[in-house]
Amino acid sequence: MTTKTPSIVLAGGGTAGHISPLLAIAAALRNASPEAAILAVGTPSGMETRLVPAAGVELATIDRVPFPRRPSADLLRLPARLAGAVRQAGAILDAAAADVLVGVGGYVCTPMYLAARKRRIPIVIHEANARPGLANRVGALMTRRVAVAFANTPLRHARHVGMPMRTEISGLDRAAARTAARAALGLDPVQPALIVTGGSSGAQSINRTIAAAVERLSAAGIQTLHITGRGKTVMDSEGRPLAAKDYLQVEYVDGMELAYAAADVLLARSGAATVCEVAAVGVPAVLVPLPIGNGEQALNAAGLVAAGGALLVNDRDFTPEWVERELIPLVTDQPRLAAMAGSSYRLGIRNADQRMADLILEAAAS
Repeated sequence: MTTKTPSIVLAGGGTAGHISPLLAIAAALRNASPEAAILAVGTPSGMETRLVPAAGVELATIDRVPFPRRPSADLLRLPARLAGAVRQAGAILDAAAADVLVGVGGYVCTPMYLAARKRRIPIVIHEANARPGLANRVGALMTRRVAVAFANTPLRHARHVGMPMRTEISGLDRAAARTAARAALGLDPVQPALIVTGGSSGAQSINRTIAAAVERLSAAGIQTLHITGRGKTVMDSEGRPLAAKDYLQVEYVDGMELAYAAADVLLARSGAATVCEVAAVGVPAVLVPLPIGNGEQALNAAGLVAAGGALLVNDRDFTPEWVERELIPLVTDQPRLAAMAGSSYRLGIRNADQRMADLILEAAAS
């Protein structure tokens, strides 16, 4: 094995679904190899421009090169744009003297993979979704080091490692943290609690249904914390922020481990990170897949639902009537919730960040 200080380049971005595992991997690498040089690469327009530097990780950027899905002028410009991005990627890899490239998906990854292959730099891939994105499908043709969050993800050479996540989540003891988490979120310490979040996008239909059902939830003795999403405050018929008995709304929660610890039931979209975190901490969940995209959110949820850790309801079926018929009886059924929590926790993987760090350092030393 080489004694050279490893230089590791992490590529990915665009959405929190890519950035969160990237940052969890970076943190695990720092723990496993404190001397390693770590550089992240994204695009100038993604969320990574804010989140990556805030986490103390250096960020470089290359041009965003989307792949048009149908014939257009953009398709004609694609070869030149991709070639330019590959040159930028190569310059970054050269300047970093990269020993390994790690890709987690997003527009930035395809040019990074192509530049790394040209330089014979080992490539390690992590795919978060049960239905892999285009960049990682391309990347999987260039390496045998392919890790996936879900066991059924159809990628060449895939090995199931789980989803890298913050240790505040993977190490959460819900029972021990419950009282403090409820106090921090302004919730009653004993009343059954439903926590609702739609994520950074796609929250509006969930928000409408919950707003219409707040009185039914309260009448059943349930308190609701509604995490609406930034800029998505729920208004009443008079244009004021919705206020009701046993109902509290906030735009975001700084640290979802608080929500996981405080909730009797979490109601959320089934993004890959949410599904894996729900399983890791063992919180009973109702998952409402985002009705747009390529259907990956329903696939993400399938294993957890089959194991009995979550319920799935289609977006079009998530109505105030469904809340009254299905959700309210669930939140108030403690034996059922305990069984769901156990099923979820048994499915969870809590050391994916460490497993990724080991795989990356092995590649860097090869």
